[in-house]
Parts: sequence; C-alpha cells; structure tokens
Amino acid sequence: MPEKPFRLGRKRPIARCPRLSLRNYLTRRTPPPPAACDYTKAASTALANIYGNDTLGDCVIAGIAHLVGVLTANAGDQFVFSNDQIVALYSAIGGYVPGDSSTDNGCDEQTALNYWENHGAPAGSTHKIAGWLAVDATDLTEVRTALWLFENLVFGIELPDAWINPMPSAPGFTWDAAGDPDPNNGHCVVGVGYNADGVVIDSWGMTGLVTNAAVSQYAGKAAGGELYTVVSQDGLNKATKKAPAGFDWSQLIADFDSMGGHLS
Repeated sequence: MPEKPFRLGRKRPIARCPRLSLRNYLTRRTPPPPAACDYTKAASTALANIYGNDTLGDCVIAGIAHLVGVLTANAGDQFVFSNDQIVALYSAIGGYVPGDSSTDNGCDEQTALNYWENHGAPAGSTHKIAGWLAVDATDLTEVRTALWLFENLVFGIELPDAWINPMPSAPGFTWDAAGDPDPNNGHCVVGVGYNADGVVIDSWGMTGLVTNAAVSQYAGKAAGGELYTVVSQDGLNKATKKAPAGFDWSQLIADFDSMGGHLS
C-alpha cells in the first residue's frame, strides 16, 4: 500500500473542559444567517500552507495556524506561521520533541484552544482568542450562525475510511456522509465559509466541502466529534455589528472575562 501523502493527529479529549455553548447566547431576535459566506479569499496564503501536517500528526496545530491566518487576514493583516513556530506550538501543546518520532502523538482541540486563549499562538504573540464556544453540529442554523458571526469553525472528527482512501489530492474535494466514523482517523479541520451544500473547510492546505449531512453525522458527540467556534476581540467587534440585538453579548463578555478572557 503506498504511503499516504498527509497525516492526521487529532485525539479525543481525555477529560471534558468547562465549555460555553453558543446556543445559550442566541436570542429570539438573532437574525438568520445569510445564504452563504466566504472568509477564504483574504487568507489564501495561510490556507494553502500544509503547516507540517504532511510529515507530523499536528493537524490541530495546523488548524490553529489556518484560523489565525483567516482571522488576521480578514482584519487586514494576514499572519502566516513559520515552520519553526508550528513546531514550537506542537511541542508546547502536544509534547512533541523535534526529531523524536515517538513523541509525535497528536493532540486534542480543547487543550489546544485553552493554550491559544491563555498564551497566544504563537506563544507570547498578540494573536490570542478571548474564548471558544461549543456549537451543535446537528443544528444547521446554529452551525451557519457561528461561522457567519465569528468567521470560523473548529472541527474535531473521526473520518470515515472513504474520505481518506484515497486522500484528497487537490482543492475542491467533497466529503459527504459515507459510513461509520473510524476512531483511528481522528482529524482536525477548520470551517472557513459555507454555502447551500455544506461547510467550506481547509485541511492539508486545500479547501473542500463537508456536506450538511456529513457535518451533522460526524461532528456531533454521538460520532466522537466536536465542533467549536473561537472568539477574538476583533471577531467580537465585527459580530456585534452583524447582530447587535440578537445575541446576549453582555453575558458572553461577562462569562469570558470570568474565565480570563479580558474582553471589552
């Protein structure tokens, strides 16, 4: 069997961290999300970068790097990680020791998101998030609302075998419902837009589509999946303009601040 061109690396979290859920802040006045949105164009350089996930099981770290690229690009100043910064982040979060393959064991999203919130990514940088929210993958409106408001989604999923046999080889691939998730295929991808058919994701430096049916099937708890959206200060400022009266912004800010988010 030929060697696969890319790696995976997502672990299920060992223990559930305290989590805030997006739906707790939505109100009856929340406007419906638009029919489509796309945050990829400004961030094309960052999104095209594999960020080491062809040789390392650092998909979660690559996902963070892709999202930093999206958030900073859409704020007007795209940040692209260096290889050294990727390795340093993987070492800090996943315990990887460069050159020691026995330590290349991946990591989980919750640990990574908490690190990003507390230390920045890269560590010590201004690229911090105020917090992160769990999103219900089985609720299409909630999925779209999260992506529209905050310009991102973070997927932790166990891929069905059909998605990686063969692996995607170019942008434009589609992942649809295709049998049971495989616990051996843990992977992190990021959502960077959506249309009527599904969520536009980035993985291995390529954009593709996860259909609405596949999001619901594989990104939910029943399938060992997770779905989050991260909130930056800039993202919050934009989101409050999109839905000024349809979201409990004051409670979200208070909850994030109580967990060290330092929002204003």
